[in-house]
Amino acid sequence: MFYFWAVYKIYGGLIFCFIFMIFRFRTRMSKEVSNGDHNSAAKAPPTPSPLRFSKFFQSNMRILVTGGAGFIGSHLVDRLMENEKNEVIVADNYFTGSKDNLKKWIGHPRFELIRHDVTEPLLVEVDQIYHLACPASPIFYKYNPVKTIKTNVIGTLNMLGLAKRVGARILLTSTSEVYGDPLIHPQTESYWGNVNPIGVRSCYDEGKRVAETLMFDYHRQHGIEIRIARIFNTYGPRMNIDDGRVVSNFIAQAIRDEPLTVQAPGTQTQEFLLCVDGLIRLMEGENTGPINIGNPGEFTMIELAENVKELINPEVKIISVENTPDDPRQRKPDITKAKELLGWEPKIKLCDGLPLMEDDFRQRLGVPRKN
Repeated sequence: MFYFWAVYKIYGGLIFCFIFMIFRFRTRMSKEVSNGDHNSAAKAPPTPSPLRFSKFFQSNMRILVTGGAGFIGSHLVDRLMENEKNEVIVADNYFTGSKDNLKKWIGHPRFELIRHDVTEPLLVEVDQIYHLACPASPIFYKYNPVKTIKTNVIGTLNMLGLAKRVGARILLTSTSEVYGDPLIHPQTESYWGNVNPIGVRSCYDEGKRVAETLMFDYHRQHGIEIRIARIFNTYGPRMNIDDGRVVSNFIAQAIRDEPLTVQAPGTQTQEFLLCVDGLIRLMEGENTGPINIGNPGEFTMIELAENVKELINPEVKIISVENTPDDPRQRKPDITKAKELLGWEPKIKLCDGLPLMEDDFRQRLGVPRKN
């Protein structure tokens, strides 16, 4: 009888200890996980280069821009290079980007250009990473959807791995496409979206959604300093002339004396901006995001076509064509967070930005203005 009593006491004690350890573990984990506060990391950030804290020599800030030969990336590089304390490394595979966009910096002692695909690991020593690499035009991402989603997922994993290794802060340029065809208007950052997971645009939409998930998982699990910008429609010089997006389409068509093709029904609304200042402010600030970077001014496609026609070529016609699948009917950002947390809002009006884009397109197409 004593034997059975001793066994009961021993195993009972072990079971109690086991239950107690589980309780302590779950209590500790619940304290570490933030209550919906994206800015609370479960771990401290990785330690950056010792040069950041050097007493006798302050090194330049080393900044990696993936996709830096593209439209937005090259304008970002221009702004970063204006600061003499920045050294900029661009990694681009030129799927949609071009060396011509960076020709003013090639050979500069603070600039380096690498032909590299982010789906492969990159070993560099940097302090900040602007991760822009991904085709953003439907023509390009539909041409190779598997490559697009690999860029969003594997490419983001590689950049997060690099940030973890070197202790860098990383900014992801996400997109308004994460909202899909939105059911609320305007869209706030708290909106989860209405996205078709198996549509022709899903490689881009869902790819960016997964990229955001990876960013926050690395932030919570490894303490990586992250920033996420959800960029809405952009326009400006250096856009691909035939990239299929509406502003470049209309301007190229007007310059070529072709009809402006408005997708039916023409009442879809979008907004347009140049966004580089917002990205830099987000990177330098203390908020993880996601933060909408967009223009709350809204145009229907017909209104945009009429603007382009009036400014560039009053002789062209406007015609209606069939709409593409999953194209959002209405999209407009709520930029309250950008104003409050970054002190940013768009400054250039559409009527001022379109002529700049026209000049760039005419130069590349070799089509002078008519007298």
